[in-house]
Amino acid sequence: METVTEPRSRRRMSGSERREQLIQISRTLFAEKGFDGTSIEEIAATAQVSKPVVYEHFGGKEGVYAVVVDREMQKLLGMITEALSASHSLIKLERAALALLRYIEESSEGFRILVRDSHAASGTGTFASLISEIASQVEDVLADEFAARGYDPKLAPMYAQMLVGMVALTGQWWLDVRKPGREEVAAHLVNLAWNGLTGLNPNPAITATSRDHTPPAVKPPQPRTASEKELRELEKAREKELKEAEKVRQKELKEAEKARVRELKERERLLKEAEKAREREEKIRQREARLAERAARLEQVDHPE
Repeated sequence: METVTEPRSRRRMSGSERREQLIQISRTLFAEKGFDGTSIEEIAATAQVSKPVVYEHFGGKEGVYAVVVDREMQKLLGMITEALSASHSLIKLERAALALLRYIEESSEGFRILVRDSHAASGTGTFASLISEIASQVEDVLADEFAARGYDPKLAPMYAQMLVGMVALTGQWWLDVRKPGREEVAAHLVNLAWNGLTGLNPNPAITATSRDHTPPAVKPPQPRTASEKELRELEKAREKELKEAEKVRQKELKEAEKARVRELKERERLLKEAEKAREREEKIRQREARLAERAARLEQVDHPE
């Protein structure tokens, strides 16, 4: 068996440090070449170790790939979950969009690994499973919003898939183009998603024009005057919906601002209480120090050397 002698500086690396080094190297290679395009030999050669070292830590390429995929999924899921903990729905949406784009910006290699169909050996599923997991959290948010607005909460799972799918596909597109900037992309995503939700029709239906449309050979088209009349009615209805939606949006923005002010005040209050608690603890420590010093002096008086 060939013996690979490592440089003296590398032999000093601890087991946990070596494991982390192999994970980072594998992450870069998987992002660049994919699972099938990466070999144990390449991982070992890049780390300047022998193949048995990789097998010792992970049992094989499948093992290290599972660790890499699981880390990335947990990181992204954690960022999205934290974003969805905001108090206001609009803020949830904004922060979730920004969280995904920030992850793509800061962890491009990890996102490239996730958007590929994860290898079956990873044991963590595909990117689609991650999207479904995020959608299940968004589903709860939408269900509450739907109930508050009089829509059917049972439709929340479907709308959650739509919303998360839109954001995820935009992220995949932005991974390579990177223009416009992160905040601008998030603003446009929220603009489309939020303004669409605020003007949502609780009972959507296909328009009569589309429902009655058939090829001319089967059924002659409706007179032009009737079509124009319907279009005018639809336009008026849409204008009314937009005005109502804008009113709701402005109201909710004001509520969000009030909530933000309350949160800031609450934070200031907690900081003040914490500062008072620290001051009390400091006084107690000083008092105990004085008592200890006094006890020491008394002991010297009672038991002089």
